[in-house]
Amino acid sequence: MTRRHPDRLSASPDRSPAVLAIAAHPDDIEFLMAGTLLLLAQRGWELHYLNLASGNCGSAVTNAAQTRRIRQREAQTAARLLGARWHRSFVDDAEIFYGDRLIRQVAAVVREVRPTILLTHSPQDYMEDHMNACRVAVTAAFVRGMPNYVSIPRRAITGQPVTIYHAMPHGLRDGLRRLIEPGAFVDISSVRERKRAALAAHHSQKAWLDATQGMDSYLDAMDEMARVVGRMSKRFRFAEGWRRHSHLGFCAENADPLRDALGRRCLVNEAYERALG
Repeated sequence: MTRRHPDRLSASPDRSPAVLAIAAHPDDIEFLMAGTLLLLAQRGWELHYLNLASGNCGSAVTNAAQTRRIRQREAQTAARLLGARWHRSFVDDAEIFYGDRLIRQVAAVVREVRPTILLTHSPQDYMEDHMNACRVAVTAAFVRGMPNYVSIPRRAITGQPVTIYHAMPHGLRDGLRRLIEPGAFVDISSVRERKRAALAAHHSQKAWLDATQGMDSYLDAMDEMARVVGRMSKRFRFAEGWRRHSHLGFCAENADPLRDALGRRCLVNEAYERALG
């Protein structure tokens, strides 16, 4: 008789498909991914929300401990507005490194959630926290089914396919100022106001970003990015852009659950696909 490995966790056929958003800081999910999450929720998907860092450096007024508490409350409020389950952060700002402990901690979340879709940052971005969060998220998904890779805390391994999508970098350019073109566009026009409301929950960040990153209007900066991506699509007024990760180690080569779930709301960039060769 064949024995099943005791760590193997079978997916329930009655369970809704899950999407896990993994970002660096509180408000990154709202800025880059929230519209897509809201559309998936409308189609019955279970939403999960994880910021790796606490946001403790996001203030010039309150100290680190106070800021950490404020930003946690804001993130929890935003997650509720999105209808997502909030997961606790693991490190502080500027401390997201591609290291063993953090990967094992994120792997535990991946195994618990069992996502079919994982949304995370662009591999190329303007700051290291974003890029390191991306790398950690990808590896945590890659090891989801490895019995000899023990997560922190220990969680049963999972074998479900997972497709990873990378959001657009802030400003739509990499750290060397080169334009990043989306591989797919998601029409967020119908959920734009709810996306704005979720970002607006991060009250403490408006003044901070106005002062440190030259954003005259926190919410309008998000809108302008979505408007530019919409123009790039040549179809949508407001859009979020995505690039699909390699399938190797994660899912079938032609797997594209975001497109399958969203239908006409998701437009594949055929020019991008042709350029892949």
